[in-house]
Amino acid sequence: MSMRYLAGYISASYNPLKVSDAPTIGVATPGSAQVSVAFTAPSNVGGGAITGYTVIVTDSSSGATFSGTGASSPIVVTGLTNGNTYTAKVFATNSYGPSAFSAPSGSFRYSPGLYSWGYNAYGQLGQNNINYRLSPVQVGALTTWSNISTSYYSSLATKTDGTLWSWGYNTYGELGLNDIINRSSPVQVGALTTWLNVSAGFYSCLATKTDGTLWSWGLNTYGQLGQNDRVYRSSPVQVGALTTWSKVSVGNQSCLATKTDGTLWSWGYNAQGQLGLNDIINRSSPVQVGALTTWLNVSVGTYSCLATKTDGTLWTWGSNGQGQLGQNDRVNKSSPVQIGALTTWSNISTNYFSSLATKTDGTLWSWGYNNYGQLGQNIAYTINRSSPVQIGALTTWSNISVGIQSCLATKTDGTLWSWGRNNIGQLGDNTVYNRSSPVQIGALTTWSNISVGYYSCLATTSS
Repeated sequence: MSMRYLAGYISASYNPLKVSDAPTIGVATPGSAQVSVAFTAPSNVGGGAITGYTVIVTDSSSGATFSGTGASSPIVVTGLTNGNTYTAKVFATNSYGPSAFSAPSGSFRYSPGLYSWGYNAYGQLGQNNINYRLSPVQVGALTTWSNISTSYYSSLATKTDGTLWSWGYNTYGELGLNDIINRSSPVQVGALTTWLNVSAGFYSCLATKTDGTLWSWGLNTYGQLGQNDRVYRSSPVQVGALTTWSKVSVGNQSCLATKTDGTLWSWGYNAQGQLGLNDIINRSSPVQVGALTTWLNVSVGTYSCLATKTDGTLWTWGSNGQGQLGQNDRVNKSSPVQIGALTTWSNISTNYFSSLATKTDGTLWSWGYNNYGQLGQNIAYTINRSSPVQIGALTTWSNISVGIQSCLATKTDGTLWSWGRNNIGQLGDNTVYNRSSPVQIGALTTWSNISVGYYSCLATTSS
């Protein structure tokens, strides 16, 4: 995960025997215990070509310093502590030696806040009430949120300390709190500090821990908890004994997961072939999909699935009544089928008969159902797409999430955009008007993780 922080502009005194103009820090982007510092090279090399740059990052509290070197911008500095405040400065080197240091950047800190908006009948916005919101509102004051997922009226999140939190609808125990009581603000699930990835689905949840184990809880009508039974669980239960689970995704009572060896596994509801096992038989425990070891990202929607491989190809299977498989037809598929021949697919998301994907060039593509403009194509709501079509011409799209007839996306500049259905304010633009093309939410440039559920949304920001 990466965050963006605007930093100050800086200069250095002229030294004719050294590099005259110190670099300028433009953007510092902290991630997991590291920061990527971007800067502008000097316009005058002071008598010799620049041979390299050095970035020094200083902890504002302890004075500890961390450094990184490179031949060009940006330069990554590692070893930082999430939550601490830092400044950065840069110097260039040529045959005469190092330049003077730049002035320090503005302070930056890796501290994501959590925001929510949209439908809130069951407290799934975490605002300690059931009031709907037409624009993003911060969930509490904490700045330690990490991974997030929201779906059918309930939400999950982890914090940077590895704890797991849940809130919202809880009729089937999907909050993992060992009861069936709804919550309107985040409540910690147990006391463990080893939670990693989370996925909230149709009243069922999956999560992995840092030890590679897989856990499930909630509704289990079709065996979607992977426990080899149909018994509901109101607190997390380990799925098997393996410690090699990686990515997870829960849809409408079906699940996908990858392992660290690149294999793909599925279980749960399979009436439309969405398990990818070349049949329509439900499974109550994980079953491997084929024999390949090159699976990367996965996304489960309403009876259909998307996945990418390490070679950048895009694959899909399951229900296809609205063209959501991107195969230029309306035929269901019960095993993975490649979409086209491209090897440049990156992020993926599917839900409720519509799909989104980005490519490595930063372009955004959509296909499937379009009854509320959720394809973002600025076309009539009656026009569906059965193969990927680019949304606009921009090459700056980053994270994406598809919900129930509405979509969210971030750009590389940290802005947040939405489109599709907006009957309850789920687009976050302070209106209830549907949108058939992306509209920016506010003016912030610090948005990061995003998740769209059943007419409600979650997103993290950085300060």
